[in-house]
Amino acid sequence: MSGYSLGIKELDELLGGIREGTNLMMIGPPMSRKDELLDAILFNSQTSEDSAIIVSTREPGERVLGWFEDNGMDISNADIGIVDCVTKTLGLGAADTEMIKRAASPVDLTGIGVKISQFFEEMLVRRQKEKIHLCINSLSTILMYSNIQTVFRFLHVFTGRVKAANGFGLYVVEDEMHDVQTIATLKQLFDGMIEIKAVGDAYAIRIVGLTSKPTPWFEYSIDGTEISLKKT
Repeated sequence: MSGYSLGIKELDELLGGIREGTNLMMIGPPMSRKDELLDAILFNSQTSEDSAIIVSTREPGERVLGWFEDNGMDISNADIGIVDCVTKTLGLGAADTEMIKRAASPVDLTGIGVKISQFFEEMLVRRQKEKIHLCINSLSTILMYSNIQTVFRFLHVFTGRVKAANGFGLYVVEDEMHDVQTIATLKQLFDGMIEIKAVGDAYAIRIVGLTSKPTPWFEYSIDGTEISLKKT
């Protein structure tokens, strides 16, 4: 199948697939399980054609890979690359591995960019993968250390790279952490958004920008790699 999916049946049916070269912002409040949502989307989309690059500003690379392994993925056969922005920040001297490349910190946008580019080369040129995901979790952490102009230029390069490679980009943003102008500036780089909001004690999701009108809101729950929805 050409294009991409979220691995969430109800939303995929409404969207009719996600066009190659699409970049989406995933924005929602803290504690809304965006990390798990992102990982489950990646897990459910992995086929022999797929590869993924995950920039992690929250957890060491080993822990990110561990989640996939704990949920039944054969890591030895997976085409996943992690740009780990955490381990060196903690002063740990872990070396790079085949699947994990370490950046100095979330402020090291040059280093992060080099590592992303190395994985692009690895996945698309050496391994000849037809599909590639680029996920940054999260832009909010990067914005804590860099100004919006610097982050915008950095993102402009890699959202463009995703488009050129017919890939699919997902970028996590914490709602309420940034002013309206920052969010408006970032939005210029994206084709649409995965919006998340609190609904009582639960959270709901919808997709904006990929169809003529937003999808309905769906309350969601996550159990491992399974994402279940019900209309709000």
